[in-house]
Amino acid sequence: MPDRLHPDDPRAEIARLQTENQALRAELEETNQGVLALYAELDVQAEQLREASDLKSRFLSYMSHEFRTPLGSILSITGLLTDELDGPLSAEQHKQVAFISMASRELTDMVDDLLDLAKIEAGRITISPAWFDMLDLFSALRGMFRPIVEGSAVDLIFEEPTGLPKLYTDDKKLAQILRNFVSNALKFTPRGEVRVCARMEGHDRVRFSVTDTGIGIAQDLHAVLFEDFNQIDSPLQKRLRGTGLGLSLCKRFAELLGGEVGMQSTAGVGSSFHVTIPVTLAQEGGDAH
Repeated sequence: MPDRLHPDDPRAEIARLQTENQALRAELEETNQGVLALYAELDVQAEQLREASDLKSRFLSYMSHEFRTPLGSILSITGLLTDELDGPLSAEQHKQVAFISMASRELTDMVDDLLDLAKIEAGRITISPAWFDMLDLFSALRGMFRPIVEGSAVDLIFEEPTGLPKLYTDDKKLAQILRNFVSNALKFTPRGEVRVCARMEGHDRVRFSVTDTGIGIAQDLHAVLFEDFNQIDSPLQKRLRGTGLGLSLCKRFAELLGGEVGMQSTAGVGSSFHVTIPVTLAQEGGDAH
């Protein structure tokens, strides 16, 4: 039987440290095994999430494409009926055809939103920047909304973008953001005005704002407005259908353009939505010139 070491013997301290070291190694090995198992589980879950996301994107894309053909046919037929190419319609029939046409256009807008979402999530959205004048952009938007505001109790005002430089970005994506902001403002402004303006922010960014005198948005909804499938809960919303994707897509398009969106609103007073983007969109491999 070996002699017991005296506590003051250096060999006793070495033996104690060796024992502690072995215990620590065993504990670390057990921890490492647990970490490896956790990583393996996370990898499996991540792959399942990727598959689920891919399936969702493919489903949305397929569904959107399949809906587009019959919707296009419905809109074409309602156009023929409205033009009375096959004979005159009564006032009531004109009203019914107008209702069908409006519902079809609403559904077409929803399908377009779903298709855009599927493309973004699948990484298939392309950005096509080019130089353009903001005056031309505002002019096109003004013409687009003119039929909607004529005869209404809302004034749509586009402030002339004087003294601002030309932009190098994707004008179609920017126009889609502003169209959504203006469309929402008109929907939720029974009377008053909707004002669209642009101004420089710093020396290399432009801020576009759409301000209305509408019903406003409650403070507790501000944080979730730009999330997918989120809609304002109001009496107006109950009769104005939509996917709840419009503002979410605006946020995603703004990020693709190197910018960001934001809003301020007071219930019963009005709202202001804005998008801020670079004057020149930075491209992969360097800035565009």
